[in-house]
Amino acid sequence: MKKLLSIVALSLCSMVSAQAAVVLIGAPGASDISASDAKKLFLGKGSSSSVPFELGEGNATRSEFHDKVTRKSDAQLKAYWSKQVFTGKGNPPATVSSAAAMKSTVASTPNAVGYIDEADLDDTVKVILKP
Repeated sequence: MKKLLSIVALSLCSMVSAQAAVVLIGAPGASDISASDAKKLFLGKGSSSSVPFELGEGNATRSEFHDKVTRKSDAQLKAYWSKQVFTGKGNPPATVSSAAAMKSTVASTPNAVGYIDEADLDDTVKVILKP
């Protein structure tokens, strides 16, 4: 019985460690950002020179990012941005199609920030927040 429990525990540990986490990225020279500033940025609040980019709706990394940072689901985000657009208070961030597109866009656009799965990191971008 102990052997079985040990095997189950090791299996669970390996599954947890295999899952990467979402990270907020900027160009290599970008400064770190706080979670509260990231929330404001991705909800179009406050004044910031940063330009946010999103992954498309239904993307698991997008859902994880917003769950941790803005505390909104995809449906809540859609409703939020519909209201912002309708009332003339703002527009949602531009979207990109993939982690590779996100890295390329963030690396080549001044003051751009975005998010990707930590497993997709390379030296073209810098982690500025690990929520």
